[in-house]
Amino acid sequence: MAALSSSTLEAIQAQRTQLLAEWTRDLEDKGATRNLKEQELQQQTQEFLQLLISSLQSRTGENIGTAGWDEIRLFLEKLSNSRALLGHDSQQTASFIFTLKGPLFALLQKHFSDEPATLAEQLWVVSELLDALGMHTIRTFQRSREAVIKRQQEELLELSTPVVKLWDGILALPMIGTLDSQRTQMVMESLLQRIVDTGAEIAIVDITGVPTVDTLVAQHLLKTVTAIRLMGADCIISGVRPQIAQTIVHLGLDLQGVTTKANLADALKLALSRLGVSTVKAG
Repeated sequence: MAALSSSTLEAIQAQRTQLLAEWTRDLEDKGATRNLKEQELQQQTQEFLQLLISSLQSRTGENIGTAGWDEIRLFLEKLSNSRALLGHDSQQTASFIFTLKGPLFALLQKHFSDEPATLAEQLWVVSELLDALGMHTIRTFQRSREAVIKRQQEELLELSTPVVKLWDGILALPMIGTLDSQRTQMVMESLLQRIVDTGAEIAIVDITGVPTVDTLVAQHLLKTVTAIRLMGADCIISGVRPQIAQTIVHLGLDLQGVTTKANLADALKLALSRLGVSTVKAG
């Protein structure tokens, strides 16, 4: 199997400055430098090229999975993570590696102009090496991007299930969107913690914003109600619209023992009465 020759490595080292300049220019032309400062890009290209040369000098071969390539893999993983946080896509991120091919191939063509067989061999070796590094960059970028998306989803879930204090001893949890196991777990944890923190006696779970109620959603609601009762608080479910009531009856779901109200205002009125609070209209 062909390997990178010492002559190729010497050519890269000798033309490092020119190689960096052409690489940087090509990156800018391809739009792969968005949201990057010039100094930051310069530092990254210089560090990568130095790590590439060092890895090749170690003579551990072109298999980037070996120990000799640990530093450059770590560099690419950090680079991918930073690109994901900047909002770059996988193509922009991978361009950091693949754009190096143009100036590097031009350098080798000039260096091996009198040795076509060696040129073809070295171009193949360099191409395979950069492809492997590029694919590693894409894989790590995808993992980083998935982590960012997962964190954003969790933050959105927290924002979409706020626990609101309506009155001393009364909490409300307005729910919007579809209920699933993950969201129900987050809802329960958030609500139960607020019950502990505030010493609330009644929790109102408002499902006005829940589009449909099926067997699974009803089970999640019952679990939430049970957990609230185990904490020593009472629970009222509000926002039970006519179509939801019909669905519950049609499914044969047992909500016996669960207090329900058509809207949040009625639920609050009931909760206040249970706490012995009466309200009168001014005037």
